[in-house]
Amino acid sequence: MDPREIEALFTRSDGSYAFARWGRPICPVVFGVEDATLVVIKSAIEAVCQLAGHEMGEMDAELGSNLMVFFFREWEELPQVPGMDRLVPDLAPLVAKLGAIEANQYRFFRFDESGAIKACFVFLRMDQHLSDVPAQTLALSQVVQSVLLWSDTAFQDRSPLAVAGETTVLRPDIAALMRAAYDPVMPAAADDPSHALRLSARVSAVQ
Repeated sequence: MDPREIEALFTRSDGSYAFARWGRPICPVVFGVEDATLVVIKSAIEAVCQLAGHEMGEMDAELGSNLMVFFFREWEELPQVPGMDRLVPDLAPLVAKLGAIEANQYRFFRFDESGAIKACFVFLRMDQHLSDVPAQTLALSQVVQSVLLWSDTAFQDRSPLAVAGETTVLRPDIAALMRAAYDPVMPAAADDPSHALRLSARVSAVQ
């Protein structure tokens, strides 16, 4: 991947460059799915963490679970979850906005003092489109989009996944970028587009 491609993946719709990776082990919890789907999601998290060279844990010392994934049918269900308004600021207007545009997913990140990701909340409204996506594909897609702070426009035109035979896999270029992003020599957060140049150099080194 050349630096311009990488820069675009972390340049937000307002023109700002914003990169962040997790600064602590990912400790997931999933709500609203059966046990079989839970296994699929946690397997996807383990696979992505292993690929990136990042840790997965059972319990975060500060937050308990720091990657929370919620499956539900309608956005109006969220305000009914006890304590949800403390997890997500301005929950009521957010739910109204997401409902108005008929969104089927939303991710909200929290960051530590260094700018690294310390928590991520993933909300999936299982409309007909998401319900038709195989569980493995949906799980891998959501984990990939939660392991880094991508641009809000990063995967609008092209998915981070690819089909290999009958299996859905992570695109090789995105996999290499994730490994480079978690290289210990790279910063946990960056807001200068020159960071994309460093990422590009690390991608070349890990491929």
